[in-house]
Amino acid sequence: MEKLVQKYGLATAICMVVGTVIGSGVFFKAQNVLVATGGNMPLGIAAWLITGILMIICSLQFASMATKYEKVSGVVDYAEATCGKGYGYYLAWFMVNVYYPGMTSVLAWVSARYFGVLFGWSMVGAEVLALAGFFLIASYTMNALSPKLAGKFQISATVIKLIPIVLMAIVGTIAGLANGTLTNNFVTVVTEAVGGTASSGLFAAIVATVFAYEGWIVATSINAELKNPKKNLPIALIIGSLIVVAAYVLYFIGVAGGASNAVLIEEGATTAFVNIFGGVGGTLLNICIVVSCLGTLNGLMVGATRGMYAIAAREEGPMPNVFGQVDKATNMTTNSSVWGLFVCAVWLLYFYGANLTSGWFGLFNFDSSELPIITIYAMYIPMFIVWMKKEKEMGVFKRFILPSISIVACLFMVFAAVYAHGITPYLAAKAEGRFAFPVLFYLIIFAVIMILGAIFRKSSKKNAE
Repeated sequence: MEKLVQKYGLATAICMVVGTVIGSGVFFKAQNVLVATGGNMPLGIAAWLITGILMIICSLQFASMATKYEKVSGVVDYAEATCGKGYGYYLAWFMVNVYYPGMTSVLAWVSARYFGVLFGWSMVGAEVLALAGFFLIASYTMNALSPKLAGKFQISATVIKLIPIVLMAIVGTIAGLANGTLTNNFVTVVTEAVGGTASSGLFAAIVATVFAYEGWIVATSINAELKNPKKNLPIALIIGSLIVVAAYVLYFIGVAGGASNAVLIEEGATTAFVNIFGGVGGTLLNICIVVSCLGTLNGLMVGATRGMYAIAAREEGPMPNVFGQVDKATNMTTNSSVWGLFVCAVWLLYFYGANLTSGWFGLFNFDSSELPIITIYAMYIPMFIVWMKKEKEMGVFKRFILPSISIVACLFMVFAAVYAHGITPYLAAKAEGRFAFPVLFYLIIFAVIMILGAIFRKSSKKNAE
């Protein structure tokens, strides 16, 4: 089996974390948080911080694992080292066929959507769908033909996407303090919080922020291509997570300096940019959002293109001799990349049919970018439990306390996803006398895909014999 060369440095790894997490979510979730809290700024800040802390806790646990385990593909290595080869295979199979492509395809569409805003295109029109396909292929091409260029693009996109966030955090805060808008927003509550109480509003706001923080685990996919991974990957996970939390919180405060809470609830953050930076500000914001989304798309494509290689490197799955090939000229997993692009295209078609039309798939219409959170965080939990049993040389904090807190964080993420996509839609549907429970039908699709994975694994074992 050919091996990947360690070509990426610490800066690329940090930008993988920051660039993959910060996409479009930070720009429009601020409005969702204010709606959930009724315009209660301190409560909104608490929501961003709490969810950020949950992400940091999980990243600290994986940072501990990264100092001990190193093989081919980060989180898959950790799953194999803790729960066995079979568990590592099924986690890798899920990530390459559901998690990576589900999120990657949606980011291609989101990138196209914000690009289309500049030209007045309909977000469900043929132009946006065609452009989404182009962005998907372009990202794949860059990763397949020049992995180093993809790494440089990730760094550039991360820097560019931080520009409007930093500008709004600084200028918006200063302007808001000068004209009194920020101070007034901190002491003014516009409406009643969702659920009627501060605690229910806080929970609803946390649920709104959960998905803005998703994607950091993708950085572990370049484990085999990272220089000194046992040192650099943990540093990247921790520093990257801290940068994301700081960026989100400071941006949220800066936006509050650009318009009143009532206006932000009604019109969103674009109004704050226009108020602070003028009419050009709104246009520049859309451009930065497009770049931001493309950076996230690139980071996710990095994971998607390496997924089948992570399986093949373990001599498992379909055609390991094919998917385990590494191109001699580019040192890229070419065949694995082809599969990654294909599955992304399938999920893009699904997302369009399920979410942007009247619903092509009946009961099986669900959000393919957010519901995989239910299963990915659930699959982390056994790894943390086994870690506590096996790693006897670790101190009390790293062996018991950190993984225990991480398990609680994972359970919350799962519950938040179920609450946002299952319970709430189901209750609303029930009130209207109809049935709708997208989580259930997502889990059915998940089960079918995992069964197919089991069949391929059994077949590869027979061939090996």
